[in-house]
Amino acid sequence: MSLGEWAEKFEERAIAVILGLMVIVTFINVVMRYGFSASFIWSLEITLVLFSWLVLLGMSYCVKKRAHLGVDALVNIVSRKWKRILGIAAAAVCVAYAFLLFKGAWDYWAPFAGMDSTTGRWFPTGFDENTRDRAWYETEQIPMPDFLRFFEPMLNEGERYEKLPRFIPYAILPIGALLLIFRLLRASVRIVSGRETVLIASHEVQDAIDRRPEEDEN
Repeated sequence: MSLGEWAEKFEERAIAVILGLMVIVTFINVVMRYGFSASFIWSLEITLVLFSWLVLLGMSYCVKKRAHLGVDALVNIVSRKWKRILGIAAAAVCVAYAFLLFKGAWDYWAPFAGMDSTTGRWFPTGFDENTRDRAWYETEQIPMPDFLRFFEPMLNEGERYEKLPRFIPYAILPIGALLLIFRLLRASVRIVSGRETVLIASHEVQDAIDRRPEEDEN
């Protein structure tokens, strides 16, 4: 299995699991509230965390599926040569942006995982050894599962976490940004090699217009 196939399967399965968990948690909480006048106090927070994971995984998966919306009015009126040039330029900008996003994501997440953030304003020039350790920060209401307590001696000096530590839900920040870089690099290679001329272009409105006559006839 290639790296691209592995990444796609990871994204698809993770998205499916997250959607399933969101439905299950929400359904159970609704039943508890209206059927038993009770609820899980942590249900809203965990649903928000799962939704964040869904969005950040989805941004890279949509690059693969070419589902992001794109404005291609200019690209469609130029020659194929210029389409490729504009595609390469757009890909370079997107990769640069994704790299900056990854740096920012790492710098935000690293202190919560007991690691150092990077130095440098735009590009990493090293690691800041004076990064304030925030590994003891916990979520507001999500309980700490017992099977994750092996993190306590590594990150919390042996102290017990009462709630789920924040570095776990926040981990999607660098993971999502790294997957986005990977997807954009693969798309860039396809443009440079001439297999494609545009990076991403979804035409939801046009597709809907094209389907409308068929629906009217039916």
